[in-house]
Amino acid sequence: MAQPAEETPPHVPGPEGLEVRICAMRRRHLRSVTRIEQRVYPRPWSYGLFLGEIGQRATRVYLVARVGAGVVGYAGLFHAVDESHITTIVVDPHWHRRGIATRLLIALSRAAIERGSRSLTLEVRVSNAGAQSLYRRFGYVPAGMRKAYYPDNLEDALVMWAHDVHTPEYAGRLAAIESTLRGTTVIEGGWV
Repeated sequence: MAQPAEETPPHVPGPEGLEVRICAMRRRHLRSVTRIEQRVYPRPWSYGLFLGEIGQRATRVYLVARVGAGVVGYAGLFHAVDESHITTIVVDPHWHRRGIATRLLIALSRAAIERGSRSLTLEVRVSNAGAQSLYRRFGYVPAGMRKAYYPDNLEDALVMWAHDVHTPEYAGRLAAIESTLRGTTVIEGGWV
């Protein structure tokens, strides 16, 4: 039986001329989001799960990053009292190394702070050194492990926290990270 053809990657501009638009995730984005999810994860979230998450605007923030008309990444968080838990950050593999995850994490961090968060937390695979490095730039530090957290291969998760994100010092950290990005980021609409 023939193998399905690999999807042809879209034309991906270099980072200098890149314009990334970030907006609240809406129902119209979900087909693109679930296509990326299926490309990246062996046990992807479903359309229905994303639909349920974006419907809980009081406690959730979900964002998409677009280049042109196409969704190239997305991220989300759950907010409770004075802390937020980053639930997902995903970038289409064709768009890696162009600052998409960094832009999403800046926007998500600011949205969490606007909602009153003082701390941010997340889990990351112990084998994902690249993501851990990104999170460390944002001030996240290891705080524990969740054994066999990922059901696809029972890999452990490293739990990381960033504290005092509501301070001017943390706002300065976000601005410094943002200043290193090439191209432009356009924030569309509000998500708070």
